[in-house]
Amino acid sequence: MCHVFNFQAYITRADALVLFLTPVTVLPIKEKATMNSVSKSGSGKEIGFWRGWSIAVGCAIGSGIFMMPTLLAPYGMLGLAGWLTAGAGTLLVALCLSRLVKRVPKIGGPYAYVQAGLGNFAGFLIAWTYWISCIAAASGIAVAFVGYLGVFLPSITESSILSLLVALALIWSVVGLNIRSIESSGTFQVVTTFLKILPLIFIIVLGFSNMQPEILPPVNPTDLHPVALLATVTTLVMWSFIGIETATVPADNIVEPEKTIPRILIASVLTVLVIYFLVSLAIALIVPADELLGSTAPFALAATKVMGPVGGAIITIGALISTLGSLNANTLTAGQVPLAAAKDHLLPVKFLTLSSTGTPIFSFLVSGGFMSLLLLLNYTKGLVAAFTFMAMLSTLSTLMAYAFSAVSEFYFLKRDQPGPARNRAIVLSVAAFLYSFFAIWGAGVEVVFYSFMLIIIGMPFYALVREDARDL
Repeated sequence: MCHVFNFQAYITRADALVLFLTPVTVLPIKEKATMNSVSKSGSGKEIGFWRGWSIAVGCAIGSGIFMMPTLLAPYGMLGLAGWLTAGAGTLLVALCLSRLVKRVPKIGGPYAYVQAGLGNFAGFLIAWTYWISCIAAASGIAVAFVGYLGVFLPSITESSILSLLVALALIWSVVGLNIRSIESSGTFQVVTTFLKILPLIFIIVLGFSNMQPEILPPVNPTDLHPVALLATVTTLVMWSFIGIETATVPADNIVEPEKTIPRILIASVLTVLVIYFLVSLAIALIVPADELLGSTAPFALAATKVMGPVGGAIITIGALISTLGSLNANTLTAGQVPLAAAKDHLLPVKFLTLSSTGTPIFSFLVSGGFMSLLLLLNYTKGLVAAFTFMAMLSTLSTLMAYAFSAVSEFYFLKRDQPGPARNRAIVLSVAAFLYSFFAIWGAGVEVVFYSFMLIIIGMPFYALVREDARDL
């Protein structure tokens, strides 16, 4: 998962990485810079299928999967069925986005689709909330990374100041990597994505080679009706698929986006679904459900049962790599979304500032600044719960982008020529919207309320920017 995290999972894991920032040159822009001129200046095609796939998979597979077996343990075998229903819903969203990218093949992903279909105001709402979503997610992942590091270097997590400094250093190292070039960020993403998949495959092989079918839980150990239970677990696991849409955001940098992005989206959903399902089943075949219920590190527990401390260490390192890849993918997205919105005069023109390598340097710097602010809030005593709630808001904001994208496609389809293909697309877009709405509803009333408040906060910014745009 990319945007939602279990804060308990942050406090327990793995290793360090030092990335070096390289000097960049700010390219001056004119106040009346046009969308086309800026697009040309930074439209290198550095991302092919595998880099795009790694962005989507790397963002979706984050720290959340390492806690999911514990969260699903109370629900028996129907908990595993939740992966299938959530995967099917995410596939509906992916198909919707695949069709939209052919209509609107430009940078920004869901923002671009909503702005083109529903207008500037709706586009601003999605750009605003989705940007904040990526920033909050990146901050949380940095915290997770520091927690993993504490397994090998406990002194770091024992000091809140040292933890904060390490997290800040990590944030700005990854920001620097993305400022350096999209190509460097893409290559790094490919490497971390493949590396994070290895420990998951390790668990799958371990589970099926040492399986104990007799310890599998009953289908429904609860008093809930099977349909109600399935709805509950679907809402629970759907968070793990959030992030698939990130492959659509850097469209200007993707080779043949109309062809490549749909392939990336479908392949990413199927990859994540297969891995999640097999991993959860493998752990259920090794660790009894009653032991999983009390575990804060189910992957390490499963590996330790079979291989001892060495197995636990391997999984811990895998969790580190997983968070690092998610951090990079979220940082890349956080830099690209404001750039896309600024091109349409929905954010200040300053966000159009590019480095000498064509990356949106101002956008990355502002995003890094907000990430740092959230980290400061997180390490202020008494605000941990508030920060955890920001992670929930992050996920909800992404779901809003899904729902608005489906509505935007419906708007486009209304203008198309009637026919079987149009009718199928309408059914699929409505289904994608209903799935997104269901997921938003599952987040709870309180989270929805605070998400609404977040939108209200953005209104003055929209008014100011649009007033400036009229003067251009």
